[in-house]
Amino acid sequence: MTALLTVENLSIRFGATHAVDDLSFTLEPGAALGIVGESGSGKSATALALLGLHTDARVTGRIVYRDVDLVAADPSTLRALRGAEIAMVFQDPLSALSPFHSVGHQIAEVYRLHTGASAKQARARAVEVLDQVHIPDAARRARAHPHEFSGGMRQRALIAMALACRPRLIVADEPTTALDVTVQAQILDLLDEVRATTSAALVLISHDLGVVAGSADEVVVMRAGCEVEQGPVDEVLVRPTAPYTRELVAAVPSTADGGPRNANEQGGRALMRLEGVTKVYPLPRRGLRRVEGMRAVDDVTLDVHEGETLGLVGESGTGKSTLARIMAGLVSPTDGTRSFDGPPGAIQMVFQDSLSSLNPRRTIGDSITEPLRLIKAANARERVDYLLERVGLTAAAYDRYPHELSGGMRQRVGIARALAPHPRLILCDEPVSSLDVTTQAQVLALLNDIRREDGLTLVFVSHDLAVVRRVADRIAVMHAGRIVELGDAERVYTAPEHDYTRALLAAMPVTDPVEARRRRELRRRTLINID
Repeated sequence: MTALLTVENLSIRFGATHAVDDLSFTLEPGAALGIVGESGSGKSATALALLGLHTDARVTGRIVYRDVDLVAADPSTLRALRGAEIAMVFQDPLSALSPFHSVGHQIAEVYRLHTGASAKQARARAVEVLDQVHIPDAARRARAHPHEFSGGMRQRALIAMALACRPRLIVADEPTTALDVTVQAQILDLLDEVRATTSAALVLISHDLGVVAGSADEVVVMRAGCEVEQGPVDEVLVRPTAPYTRELVAAVPSTADGGPRNANEQGGRALMRLEGVTKVYPLPRRGLRRVEGMRAVDDVTLDVHEGETLGLVGESGTGKSTLARIMAGLVSPTDGTRSFDGPPGAIQMVFQDSLSSLNPRRTIGDSITEPLRLIKAANARERVDYLLERVGLTAAAYDRYPHELSGGMRQRVGIARALAPHPRLILCDEPVSSLDVTTQAQVLALLNDIRREDGLTLVFVSHDLAVVRRVADRIAVMHAGRIVELGDAERVYTAPEHDYTRALLAAMPVTDPVEARRRRELRRRTLINID
């Protein structure tokens, strides 16, 4: 069979920086190729090169699509191929879609541009592809704007736009990174369905081996712009030969991973107690009619035991972050009570976005010192130097600024800042969700070590059950503002009692391709009720 796409000795340079160096692979018609690597590996630069989108880089080598060398092609040839035969699904649909036009209008314009169809035909095609990606009531939702769609629906709209002109090749660059696990599974299932029904080939870019395990036939593992390993996904992910690939596989969190065992996990003294806690956010009045507010947290009763790590799990909008902020004293409950056996300063938080949680105008040392100033601590500089070393940095980081550090290093700074005033309880709100799997594993190991050695209590908030499995003694699962399941981590993972917990576990990505495909088939045949 003649290859649809052949990449030979591809190199991409931005000035003196080598983003990609001598990369080669082929893709057959209708096949799926996964390109996997951490941030800075060159995978997204490769994706953009496949559509000829680099304007400020030096691209050499060959990218041959159906006898057309995209590296040597003129701009008009590239414009004719983009969208029509090679389509892109971007990571962030909000930035890829115009906020000023309806979703249907944007899809219709792509179709008209490449086919010359009439406005009526283009509108009909937009509704057709929105229906194809399972947007409910597609004709009506086509008139909605991107902000009126959920994150998962916006990603479906981008896939619909990619399908509009019936392309032969779809390039999906991190299409599930910012999505909850159940929505991520739905998008991956959809991409698999699109391949089966349209015979389009797929290049799937991801930092997560679990994402490509059940979606790709072949996989290319990249590091620092170079190919590390390449081959059938069943071989590379099951029997990796390169040490780096083995490291990536080992770093992927799994629900089979045992978390820490803690003597205080059952019946220990309650460091914090929530009783009947409810948080209702008011909504704007509609004329004279009174509108009931949004219940972010609904009648939650929960103890946090001294010395344990409590995992608080749920998808976006389930209320877990609001509950964490109530625990921290940053948000007052509408009803119910919160009690903490300690002074307010004994509770600290580690936030999800390490960059926005640090002042860009302050040095790392200043940021860590700030909570020490509030308690008028003596020998603050010595304490900060110790904490930098404690979290795996060096004292030299004291005078650096947040933008000079990697995401993992900034998250270590956030942990050091939380540790500074000797807290008893640390609340971690999605602290590793934006990190590569190896960095994620390092931060999780650091949190485990700190909890054990310093005798701290942790509440770890996450949408990812596999991540929580590595740190938690007990699990509280939230859905629609309520805790629907609470228990020992081992029991929750091996014998979940609630349908919502089972749905979260079934949607978790796994690195075993056979198991990933089995789960996908099970999702196709099983409708899980999570109400």
